[in-house]
Amino acid sequence: MRFRVRKAAHFLERTGLALAGAACGTFVGAHVGTSFVALTTIGFLLGMIGLGAIGFYLGIDIPPLPFHDAEEESRARGKIDAAEFLSAFGTFLATLAAFVSVSAVVLRLNLHTAWSSLILIGWLAGVTMQITAGAIARIRRARAH
Repeated sequence: MRFRVRKAAHFLERTGLALAGAACGTFVGAHVGTSFVALTTIGFLLGMIGLGAIGFYLGIDIPPLPFHDAEEESRARGKIDAAEFLSAFGTFLATLAAFVSVSAVVLRLNLHTAWSSLILIGWLAGVTMQITAGAIARIRRARAH
């Protein structure tokens, strides 16, 4: 019973993260759509929502690499865990883009198209990093088992 409750709690947590990503994608899509007429389509907005949901579902809850003995740890000291780094930096970029988008929408700011382009690039780079981090972590976990 405890295992099922734990699995259900983890699923709810991941679903909540996906919803947060979808909400972020909604705001970025709405803001960018106001700056670029060609991006005011439902397809673009749904794509932004979908990317946010997938990125936040896959890329936020990345388990770190397991600890090893002292000798192996000293050899790996200079190495960076790609999944952990991509997850952290991607989450930062995506949420920063969403925060700026929400601020622009709520404060009714008319940002220059260059800023809107940077927001879109930051969002896309961030969710791409999250998705990549999630894929790396899942491949790594599959190989370990």
